[in-house]
Amino acid sequence: MENESLQFSGLNLNVNAPTFVPNINAAAFVPTFLARPEPTACEAQTLPPKPAMDTAESSPTTDAPLSTSDASPNNPPVDSWEDEADKEHAEDLKVNKVSEQEINGVGGEGNAILRDNDEEKDVEDPEAESDGEGAADVEAAPKIKKKIVKGPAENKSKKEHINVVFIGHVDAGKSTIGGQIMFLTGMVDKRTLEKYEKEAREKNRESWYLSWALDTNLEEREKGKTVEVGHASFETEKKHFTILDAPGHKSFVPNMISGASQADLAVLVISARKGEFETGFEKGGQTREHAMLAKTAGVKHLIVLINKMDDPTVNWDEERYNECKEKLLPYLKKLGFNPLKDLTFMPCSGLTGAGLKEPVDSKACPWYSGLPFIPLLDDMPPLLRFIDRPFIMPIVDKYKDMGTVVLGKVEAGEARKGQTLLVLPNKTPVVVDQLWSDEDEVTSVGPGENVKIKLKGVEEEDISSGFVLCDPTNTCKTGRIFDAQVVILEHKSIICAGYSAVCHIHTVAEEVSVKALICLVDKKTNEKSKVRPRFVKQDQIAIMRLEAAGVICMEPFKDFPQMGRFTLRDEGRTIAIGKVLKVIE
Repeated sequence: MENESLQFSGLNLNVNAPTFVPNINAAAFVPTFLARPEPTACEAQTLPPKPAMDTAESSPTTDAPLSTSDASPNNPPVDSWEDEADKEHAEDLKVNKVSEQEINGVGGEGNAILRDNDEEKDVEDPEAESDGEGAADVEAAPKIKKKIVKGPAENKSKKEHINVVFIGHVDAGKSTIGGQIMFLTGMVDKRTLEKYEKEAREKNRESWYLSWALDTNLEEREKGKTVEVGHASFETEKKHFTILDAPGHKSFVPNMISGASQADLAVLVISARKGEFETGFEKGGQTREHAMLAKTAGVKHLIVLINKMDDPTVNWDEERYNECKEKLLPYLKKLGFNPLKDLTFMPCSGLTGAGLKEPVDSKACPWYSGLPFIPLLDDMPPLLRFIDRPFIMPIVDKYKDMGTVVLGKVEAGEARKGQTLLVLPNKTPVVVDQLWSDEDEVTSVGPGENVKIKLKGVEEEDISSGFVLCDPTNTCKTGRIFDAQVVILEHKSIICAGYSAVCHIHTVAEEVSVKALICLVDKKTNEKSKVRPRFVKQDQIAIMRLEAAGVICMEPFKDFPQMGRFTLRDEGRTIAIGKVLKVIE
């Protein structure tokens, strides 16, 4: 042919082109999405050894990023960056043994939370290899910063919770001391207190402004009397404290009993002012009754704050302090408080804050050298908590807020968000929707914490104060008839079958009547009488069968003391205290 190219059917063909020779030694092409997965530990033992590679292929001297042609069946790419991150995250957990709280931080559900104190973790490029052969290539590969997103965070308070109830006669200064403590610990700022002071001055109530931090009700502020139990909280280095400000007026003793039932520690506030201490400690005063009710409610330790020591009638006088102390001590010992372990006396001034956070000035009070009030609370030994028991929480109050919210103190066990619980005595199953410990939203709560719980599955109208929230697998006992050991403290006439009074047990206030008197118990020998008594009178101990008007949640005292103590009140006075021995029906 004369021409090098041949025209055939409109196509130009180069007939002089070199012959195509296929490379039969080339590696088989495998796409990345068909790459063979890494063998498991069991498979790796049965697989044949890798064939020897050329020196050029095995040499790690190349600095260029890995190309897709390097992805051979012997060395597959990582499937995704999430897998590698998960592997590393799991290894870190094993190595560091980090606790749940440290891993999860304090975020809420659905937050993108970074491991190791919210630092971003470098996650390698998905194409990078982790074998020793590709070490240099991994260094050169571009790194992509990704946030590791975890599930809902575990958020719970770490400090020990202590519930402190302030009790004492009306106008002893309970709310003022509570407000001063909140200011000294930074829970109420100076600007808010100045506002309260201005408002109080306008109403000619200048000395009441500190109490307004706890007395938020308009009626309480105008009359200067606490009606409801005030709630507030403050923290120290070691502990988290919930303040329960109980009313001192005798008309509101039932509210005070409700506050004392939630307390771990009681603070008896005494006014050292001339005349005020005597009024409070006389037979009709609330100092005696409050101390006795606190002991009945299960309070182990009592701090006696002798307040108003800066008053002109006292002026930090040691004689007045000792006089108050000596009058109180015999009565408190009679109640069962041990002066060496259970009682602490200290002087203070709620209005000026002296003796609360900082020691009293040695010039004004050279005779007292003990710890101030807040450091003393911080140094107290830890309390025994029922962490391993099933969850149980008597309901103190409830309200409606986009669902049913109940308030109370957790007596035992733990509750978590999403957990199913049971409301007794109605036996209504509910689901925990939200949890708050004091005012902080958390995902789990434990014993000793004062909490708010939002529930799903129950209406607010179907819950009353005194109902109990508990674990559905291990519920508390409920009944109307129960046997109890009762100590008659103060009653003018005799008590026999048919007598009725109001029973306060944990957060319940229910009318009960005496169904039968079973026997008398000797105070000294603790022996039971063999003959059934026809009646009981003041200062006697009797075992009696009581019948409540409605169903009550309770437990025998020996099984669970917090749910087995009660107080009987009649005509505005506390007439008896007792403990549940057996729930009949």
